[in-house]
Amino acid sequence: MKGYYFITDSGLSRAGNLSDVAQAEACGVKIVQYRDKTADTLTMYEEAVRLRQICRKALFLINDRIDIALTADADGVHLGQADMPYQAARRLLGPEKVIGITVHNLAEALQAERAGADYLGVSPIYQTATKADAGKPVGIARIEEIRGRVEIPLIAIGGINLANAPQVVDAGADGLCAISAVVAREDVSAEIRKFQGLFRQF
Repeated sequence: MKGYYFITDSGLSRAGNLSDVAQAEACGVKIVQYRDKTADTLTMYEEAVRLRQICRKALFLINDRIDIALTADADGVHLGQADMPYQAARRLLGPEKVIGITVHNLAEALQAERAGADYLGVSPIYQTATKADAGKPVGIARIEEIRGRVEIPLIAIGGINLANAPQVVDAGADGLCAISAVVAREDVSAEIRKFQGLFRQF
């Protein structure tokens, strides 16, 4: 899971989710997460099916919606602290699907790892406007703290840009997501490659 972790945002995207995900796939992104907090179920399902067809090499995950993940044949889901508990999600998805969990502190991280999560999304590292309920920034010290206690991959999310991303990688993040710094730009592929390049430096 090393490298740039792509999350869709139709509200910020210039070209739309389908174009963005196609560019992410072409850039060799390993994980694509489809997130849409406002779309109705039918819209999400139809778009998820089309995105699934694009993601041939990248793992295709759905944010929150296990029903969409199952019907669109996604590779797994990403769950927040207020979403369905890991054990219940695992029973529905089966043993082969990927389940990532957002954590904000060490206690949540340890609990998620014990439960069986495949990876953790540590969030929000910095102040972010792309998720209304993201909460207060936890900073790179939280990545270091969690990295020292858990073995599964850590994905850093929230307020990350090219200026602060090197600190995030240096703190021990296996991957990172920078939404507005990528999908709101004119050349999505170019921005993704800049972030991927950071991991080759460490």
